[in-house]
Amino acid sequence: MPNQLLIIKNITHEGLGLLEPLLHTYGITTDVVDLSQGETFPDPRNYRAVVVLGGPQSANDATPSMQHQLQQIKQIVAEGIPYLGICLGMQLLVNAAGGRVLSCPQKEIGFFDADGAPYNIELTNAGKNDQLFTGLDNTIRVFQLHGETVELTPSGTELLATGAHCRHQAIKVGTNAYGLQCHFELTRAMFAEWLTIDHDLKQMDSKQFFADFEAFSEAYSATGNQLLYNFLKLANLV
Repeated sequence: MPNQLLIIKNITHEGLGLLEPLLHTYGITTDVVDLSQGETFPDPRNYRAVVVLGGPQSANDATPSMQHQLQQIKQIVAEGIPYLGICLGMQLLVNAAGGRVLSCPQKEIGFFDADGAPYNIELTNAGKNDQLFTGLDNTIRVFQLHGETVELTPSGTELLATGAHCRHQAIKVGTNAYGLQCHFELTRAMFAEWLTIDHDLKQMDSKQFFADFEAFSEAYSATGNQLLYNFLKLANLV
């Protein structure tokens, strides 16, 4: 196959982030497809693994592009192709597996909730024993940016991590299809760009936002790099 990893962007500014230097380090060749620019989700069977990134769309959208994306993800699950879905990418995975996508009880935006508590996720017993979280703590501080959450299908989906407000934060479908509701992949440059683009982030105090990020940026990057490396390893790309 010409390239090993397929990366699907649902909006141009939600890019590879921390994943990009890992791909260069390990010489992993990729195809990056931007659906928001009219490109088409290719046949996933031509790749060893697939990453689907976030975006402002909903997995419930009836657009031809969204319906095609869901069909391709169903094929990924059926074929056992390693998959990592981030934010919208997780919601698409749940939808494709027969679960539901619905509005959050409250939006999760930024580093802290409305009461000032940091957003954390807690690994379940399944998560503690899953290779995606090898080398990571059982409690992980995260960045959130979503207004929808998921309801899992009764069977075939494991809950790997939970949150205080939106419960389903990390899931696994089958043997190697993963979804993360929170963001592990962001760099400082991506944060800066998103603050000028995203409606919810534009309402925030940018100076305070960057102060919050800098206070735990080292731990955030270390966590993101470890998790992304773990996915590449379980996909036999490293």
